[in-house]
Amino acid sequence: MFVNDCLNINEKGHLTIGGCDTVELAKEYGTPLYVLDETTIRNTCRAYVNSFKKFYNGNGMPLYASKALSCKELCRIANEENLGLDVVSGGEIYTAVQAGFPMEKVHFHGNNKTADEIRFAIKSKVGKFVVDNLYELELLDEIAGEEGITANISFRIKPGVDAHTHNFIRTGQIDSKFGFALETGEAFNAVKKTIKLKNVNIKELHCHIGSQIFDIEPFVTAAEIMIDFIAKIKNELGINIPELNLGGGFGIMYTEKDEPVPYENYMEKVSVAVKEKCSQYGIDVPFIYIEPGRSIVGEAGITLYTVGSKKEIPNIRTYVSVDGGMTDNIRYALYQSDYTVLNASKANQEPNDIVTVAGKCCESGDLIQENTKVADPQAGDILAVLSTGAYNYSMASNYNRIPRPAMVMVKDGQPIVIIKRESYEDLVRNDV
Repeated sequence: MFVNDCLNINEKGHLTIGGCDTVELAKEYGTPLYVLDETTIRNTCRAYVNSFKKFYNGNGMPLYASKALSCKELCRIANEENLGLDVVSGGEIYTAVQAGFPMEKVHFHGNNKTADEIRFAIKSKVGKFVVDNLYELELLDEIAGEEGITANISFRIKPGVDAHTHNFIRTGQIDSKFGFALETGEAFNAVKKTIKLKNVNIKELHCHIGSQIFDIEPFVTAAEIMIDFIAKIKNELGINIPELNLGGGFGIMYTEKDEPVPYENYMEKVSVAVKEKCSQYGIDVPFIYIEPGRSIVGEAGITLYTVGSKKEIPNIRTYVSVDGGMTDNIRYALYQSDYTVLNASKANQEPNDIVTVAGKCCESGDLIQENTKVADPQAGDILAVLSTGAYNYSMASNYNRIPRPAMVMVKDGQPIVIIKRESYEDLVRNDV
């Protein structure tokens, strides 16, 4: 019934997370409310770190993909659990700096980094720039020269692997806005161009084939293709690429239909492929990075809502409206993403009512889930949407001038606020 062990049902019949009664959390902190379980997050981080010890003899590091959920507390946890950080904007860099994250462990991604962001990243001493295109390469070389540094870079490569996921979140095929294509020779020519530049130093190749992937084989294929390319660069250009970033995209459980691959299985199969390919070419196994984001925070998070109106349209559907919606979870409107919805107030009852959970925004498409089974939802009940730790707060908006919710971290029955609820004053702070 539950996506992970941090969820349970107490003697009151209420849903609990990390030993905290969700109905009581809603009462104390208000709704909508994001809730994360710290133990789940830390255990997943440790599983990734341990897998590098087991399958790469420690010759690698997971980078937390902070676009999944960027806040100071997550940066602190990632650092404490010996992860690096993957950032994609000046704002995510600033968050890491404010959290005291060691910036040499930060990789800066993005397909259109601005000059200001590049300068800010250099001044913040970001460890590596993941270069996406020739325009960026030349801009970075120019700015690095002005700042008197040599920037360590990675090239984002499109390995041409179909990850069998939603078109919007497939990023490894040739028709993608991200990266250099292998098939056209674009990637090889970019590496050749780097030889002539004075202010950049190529240290790594990077690929990312998509998101929410349940099949190991695309990851294995992508890794083999990337080792092939590292060998080609060494043989034809005499350049040794000592590091390889294999990206993220590991699927999680949103509903009972999802069947995630144990992360250790992925790590083992990919490591075997990497080692065999390197042995075949007589090259050293590179230092390996991966970039888990969703798989670290996704299942660790839930969102709590209070039920308001209930509208029954005979022979069509029943709408159950909540006090949040697309402003705190846009993914259903974007991707028709499946979620598990529970009545946290009646978690011990059978979910027999088929309802459409609607948000409060002035938008017909503002839905959380359609035709989903929920136990007798009535006004005042607390609904919980599971697996919302990733890409919910980070994609939240102020549409309809709705303040973004608070976020609470729970551990062993103790909650703390890690992101405050926005106020109406926050909404007009930048108005003039």
